Amino acid sequence: MKLFGRRKDAETDPLVVLEVEGMHCASCGLSIDDELEEVPGVRSASTDARKGRSTVRLEETATVDTNALIAAVQRAGEYKARPAG
Repeated sequence: MKLFGRRKDAETDPLVVLEVEGMHCASCGLSIDDELEEVPGVRSASTDARKGRSTVRLEETATVDTNALIAAVQRAGEYKARPAG
């Protein structure tokens, strides 16, 4: 089990990037964003169906389990997710 919270953006909030398979349109991305934003410690999510990636911004002091993020993606539909990189 890997915990994230190390990579930071210009606003100093940690970022997690997930590769997501199975998206077909922008609506898929919005459904995934909604589920990811329900995970405790997630500040926001932005999913790009064309690129097959979700960028998840965590609260500054949050430590979120990758499995919780992957489970949120799967709750949104028939998608597969894994950490990018």
